[in-house]
Amino acid sequence: MTEIPEQTQKTLLQNIADYWQYLVAMIIVFIFAMGVLFYFWPNFLAEQGMNTWVSKVPSGEAEAVKCMMRDTNNDGYISCTALLNNQVVPLECGVSVFNIGCRVTYGSAAPQIPR
Repeated sequence: MTEIPEQTQKTLLQNIADYWQYLVAMIIVFIFAMGVLFYFWPNFLAEQGMNTWVSKVPSGEAEAVKCMMRDTNNDGYISCTALLNNQVVPLECGVSVFNIGCRVTYGSAAPQIPR
């Protein structure tokens, strides 16, 4: 009779040792993806708030333009721009899940809204 060689079962540590390059690559990709998500998340929330603000304008003549990428003064709002009746409306849109929405910051550049 011929002997059948015993099958060797690899332990978990041996499997990890064989594929450590893949594990390191997956960890690096995960860290990179989380960094990208954390960088763009405030802008994504501000854009959603601006689009909500534009959709609630009664006349329907508002148009979303663009938001800044980051909250530069750490007040929880990102500066955004919209057009209302072909006039620029400066907005500050929230960057928190609990504060999705925009507030108008006219300052000295208040657009003239026809009555």
